[in-house]
Amino acid sequence: MNDIIHALLFIVVFGGLFLSIIAAEAWYWHKKGRTEMYSLKETITNLIMGANYKIVDGIAVALFIRVFFDWVYQFGFQYQPVHGIWSILLIFLVVDASFYLCHFVMHKVRWFWTSHVTHHSAERMNYSTALRQNFTMVFNGAWLFWWVPVALVGFDKNWVTIAIELNLAYQFFLHTETRSPLDKLGTIFNTPSHHRVHHGSQPAQIDTNFGGVLIIWDKLFGTFVPEEKAGKITYGLTERQPHSLNPFYLQTHEWFDMFKDFKNSGYDVRVFFKGPGWKSDKMAANKDTPSTLKTQH
Repeated sequence: MNDIIHALLFIVVFGGLFLSIIAAEAWYWHKKGRTEMYSLKETITNLIMGANYKIVDGIAVALFIRVFFDWVYQFGFQYQPVHGIWSILLIFLVVDASFYLCHFVMHKVRWFWTSHVTHHSAERMNYSTALRQNFTMVFNGAWLFWWVPVALVGFDKNWVTIAIELNLAYQFFLHTETRSPLDKLGTIFNTPSHHRVHHGSQPAQIDTNFGGVLIIWDKLFGTFVPEEKAGKITYGLTERQPHSLNPFYLQTHEWFDMFKDFKNSGYDVRVFFKGPGWKSDKMAANKDTPSTLKTQH
């Protein structure tokens, strides 16, 4: 119950801040005559998806994620944070590196893409896009790639929860086309400039800049592309872009399409574990299958 209350408090406290920033950005673009940068209906849809994601996530954390964390903890290093600022730095680095892993897997494996496609289906880049999330992430197990590495190091789960939420809060500020002071920190940190590339649907932009707070992971593993080398950025999916404003549809359509592809492939289980754009020979022969709802990540 405390975790559910914690999730609700997160919505109230950070939600108020985020709503204020969204309103300010919408006003800014309106004054600039760029009314296409915001759609009121789409913004409301994004807010609904952000709220139901956070509520379901809070329930999941309370019911089984923290219990699972305790079980994994016993097999790890059981690190004791006795080094002050260095312990804080360590948990920050481990949480952020684990996010990179989680984010990478969500793009590369269709089963996990089912809960991330929602975020990338946005055709606008503004602060409300940051809240365009999917509650089904707690059901497909993508969270394991974030929580398990941290549990194996052995941090206290309460500190892990705080570190993860702060990591996500930082990422809110990456979703904008306005000028941002964060862009001056792009050598080490993820910035709106870097993240715009990540949301792009052109070939040079796909599968790039997976970092959460830090961009160093992308530079280490060869997935970094600066905006000046990415070409013109077009947001959204490369194929079968959804145009619905129904939050439930936007959060579930990829699940239905994935299982349709599974059936149309002759029940080939590779549909679940290959990349989101993968097609079996049987699927490739049938152009009417819903496969490659995305190849954009």
